[in-house]
Formats: sequence, C-alpha cells, structure tokens
Amino acid sequence: MNKKNAHIITISNEKGGTGKSTISMHLAIILMQEGFKVAVVDMDGRQGTLSHYIENRKKFAVKNCINLIIPQLVTVSPRDNHTEWQQHIQEIDMVISELAQQYDAIIIDTPGSKNYLFEEAHRLADTLITPISDSLIDLNVLAEIDKDNLQKHRAGHYAQFVWDIKKYLAQHGKPMLNWIVVGNKISPLNSKNKTLFFEHLENISKLYGFRIAGGIKDRVIYKELFLQGLTVLDLNNEALKGRLTMSHLAAKQEIRNLAESISHNKRNN
Repeated sequence: MNKKNAHIITISNEKGGTGKSTISMHLAIILMQEGFKVAVVDMDGRQGTLSHYIENRKKFAVKNCINLIIPQLVTVSPRDNHTEWQQHIQEIDMVISELAQQYDAIIIDTPGSKNYLFEEAHRLADTLITPISDSLIDLNVLAEIDKDNLQKHRAGHYAQFVWDIKKYLAQHGKPMLNWIVVGNKISPLNSKNKTLFFEHLENISKLYGFRIAGGIKDRVIYKELFLQGLTVLDLNNEALKGRLTMSHLAAKQEIRNLAESISHNKRNN
C-alpha cells in the first residue's frame, strides 16, 4: 500500500461472539465525533453484523429525520474458490489503499474464524484490538493455562498467530503492531473466575506483547441500540431526546477509555 495516511485499526479475535462489531461501530462514531474522517470495512460480509448495524443507522436517521454521522462502509465477503484468493487480496489492498488516502482512520471488522481475509486484515493493521470476555475458557486463545499449575502456560493459537504477523511486518519493514486486548462483555459481578482471568491477562500481557485497555461491561443497552443503529455516544443528541442514565454515562466513558488507549499506544510507538 503506497501513500498511506490513515491509521488502520483491526478489531479481531479468533472466536465469534466477542463483540467485535459493537466495538467497531462505537470506535467509528467516537472518532468521527472528534472530527476524524472514518471508513469501516466489514470483512465478515457473510454474517454482516457491522454492515447491518450501519444500515439500521441509516434507516433510523431517515425515518426519524435525524442527522446522524455515518461512517463510509465497505463490505467484503470471502471467495470460496481458492484460486481467487490472491487476486481478491490484491483487490482489497487496492481498496484499502484508496481509502487510506481519503480518510484519517480505517476500522476493519474481521470474521470470527480464520480465513485469508482474517489474515490480511492483520497484515494491514497499525493497531490491533482484541476483545475478549472474562472467561478462562476464552483466555485460551491467548494462553493455554495448565490447570494443575496456573503459573505455567504456553501461547494460545491466536497469540501465536499475532506473533507471526509481527514477524511478517518486521521482515517487510513495516511499523511495529500496537496490540490492545480489551475485556468485553465483562460481568458486573465479582467472582473468583473473573479475578483469575484478569490476573492471568496481566501476567501474560508483557510476555505476548499486548497492552490491556479498560474493560467494557456486559450492558443491555448495547444490544438494544443495535436495532436502531445507535450507539451510547448518540444518546445526548438533542434530536433523540433521550435521558442519559448513570449506566449510559458509564458505557460512554468505557468507549472513551478505549479510544484513549489507541491514542496512548500511538504516542508511545
């Protein structure tokens, strides 16, 4: 990719259901509210959660005659024919390259399982954000913990994949990848499992080369707003006449903290 200007943020975890599309949408909106031009690329085109989210937003804006900021959307679906993969990657890289010259940030939402689009999204990234729920089972994608000795662990398949991506980027003279892991859909209740999860996450962060962003709690509001294409960042829009509860305000702050984590990583690399 030549003449790249945009900062490319890839939202990914080699596991479905981690809330990648919700984070993608909220990051896009908060960046746009800060005055940045943002494009989003839905590489999970078959499921199309992010694409549906934006379509819901467009419909809600038209139906209610409300002016909502909406990011530019590109939807990509995988090709089944293996012989077409390389050509498709070249086409995608060209699209991303063109977007990178027009926008300040590009947010890529990846498929929930590994394929050639998933892999290319990581090779394109400046910042990688990995949402993960507070479960020791889900933690296995980052580190396989020895149940008989909790201090022993080895790299999980996703952590190993990211390590390989980092080596690829270094070999091709590209900047170091900023990897951020964010606890998402975090239970509001304290538990032994939750405490162990965050202890392990902190312990392995330096070993595997990622930073930890403030967690995002499992809030019903995120699910409710999807159908309208709205985000918690829209709720103080005068046209919506919505009442902000303490839960909404806390959710907004969680998103702002995540956005600040990206800015912090950029300043330190």
